[in-house]
Amino acid sequence: MSRLELVRGWFAARSAPDSLLVLAPRAAARHRDFLASAPKHVPTALLRRLATTIEPGDNGAVAASLVEDGVPGHVELAVLPDQVSRYNAPSRAEAVRRSTAVAKKPGERGVIVVVVDDPSHALPVANAVGRAMPALSLKSSRSPTARDRTGLLVVDHRGRPVTIDVGVAEVVAANRDAARLVDVPPTDLDPKALAHAAREQLRGIRGVRIREIAGAELLRHGLRGIHAVGRCARSEPRLLIATIAPRGSRGPHVALVGKGLTYDTGGLHLKARGSMETMKCDMGGAAAVLGAFRVLARRAPCRMTLVLCIAENAIGPSAYKPDDVLVMHSGKTVEINNTDAEGRLVLADGISYAVRVLGADIVLDAATLTGAQMIATGLNHAAVVSNDAGLEELFVRCGRECGDLVHPLPFAPEFYRQEFASPLADLRNSVKDRNNAQTSCAAQFIHEHVGDAKVRWLHVDLAGPAFRDQRGTGYGVALFAAAVASLASEGGPAPRRKRGPRVLTRSRRSR
Repeated sequence: MSRLELVRGWFAARSAPDSLLVLAPRAAARHRDFLASAPKHVPTALLRRLATTIEPGDNGAVAASLVEDGVPGHVELAVLPDQVSRYNAPSRAEAVRRSTAVAKKPGERGVIVVVVDDPSHALPVANAVGRAMPALSLKSSRSPTARDRTGLLVVDHRGRPVTIDVGVAEVVAANRDAARLVDVPPTDLDPKALAHAAREQLRGIRGVRIREIAGAELLRHGLRGIHAVGRCARSEPRLLIATIAPRGSRGPHVALVGKGLTYDTGGLHLKARGSMETMKCDMGGAAAVLGAFRVLARRAPCRMTLVLCIAENAIGPSAYKPDDVLVMHSGKTVEINNTDAEGRLVLADGISYAVRVLGADIVLDAATLTGAQMIATGLNHAAVVSNDAGLEELFVRCGRECGDLVHPLPFAPEFYRQEFASPLADLRNSVKDRNNAQTSCAAQFIHEHVGDAKVRWLHVDLAGPAFRDQRGTGYGVALFAAAVASLASEGGPAPRRKRGPRVLTRSRRSR
């Protein structure tokens, strides 16, 4: 297990690390005052020389050196680009992640130092480092109890430590826990186990109340979409609801709804080989909103509800079938024409329940919903679709500030509703034309189930960013925590401001 510890100051002589990785913008690393305030054991002159030997390219590059009779003995410098595009995060979080991934990560007595332009960049760069150092390892060569402890220090260009408030540390910890959940093998993290993990993460947070609706009880609550998708698995499907309502809160009631498919075979439309592998990641949306709710609930900025739609899309004699018609929680009927379009079914029930039963004013959902998201917005930007321009703008801004980048896709019911026309039911669950904005269409299907409720709604499809290089990233924890904190403090989308929201609170080129 890899443990990342945020440290608040430079190491002393007696505790100097065996190895050191420094990540810094090119201009800063070549300046004569680079890390001038660092202790004498930091080889600043060597680091500046290393900076002259490499160019950062678009996403950073790494150089390494051994220091004779020096502490530390092994030093690496990752040089980051000075400028990024307007669609990137000013913190250069992705360059930090890539450069950390290709560097020789410090081990038990190692330290990573990230040089930032602004103190508000501490959160995104810390998350980026964490994503390059996954928390879970099941390799037989490692002792089950072995732990690598790496210290992470954030400093300014002169080497003065940046103050890290407790909220940043909480978000980084929740992000890593979300990534670890995604990485757990699916037989070990079935629906019951995921619900248990959620309860464990929320245990001890004052005011949080949790309940579950599982198995046949889902039918009594009208949650037939969740039940149909998961009824064939050994572990029963369920809806987990966690609520917190601070006294005197006048802000909005925000519901965070997450798709928690612990494994997706595709159902009777069975996925082909190569497509089913890694589908343990299909609960990345649930992991993201769970982590965000955990962070937010410690300060309870407004009334909040967490809704996790948990199921395993298995096959067997009782599996739901193409041509079945489901009566959803919203009352709408859905003809099944693709059992592998299951995520929208569980989310449709979840958001309808959040609005009609729980009374949420704002519904934010997260899902690894479509492969088309990666075609539309790529691996670095999640796609957002919303019926509210203010929410869309807020998420784009929070994404740049916290490092969880998003890009909006069209919300245009008049263009996409027709894709779900059925001769028998209100809707089909999959589109007629796969070339017509699949990701927007999938979001439209979800919105159809609350379209008459006048609720502010935003959907995040994080299929690409939540699972990189076949590992979970924890993407979305920081994004949702920042956005909800901003909504609570302002009573709506926050005005633009320079810094990000205080979230509760040998030369080789990186790939």
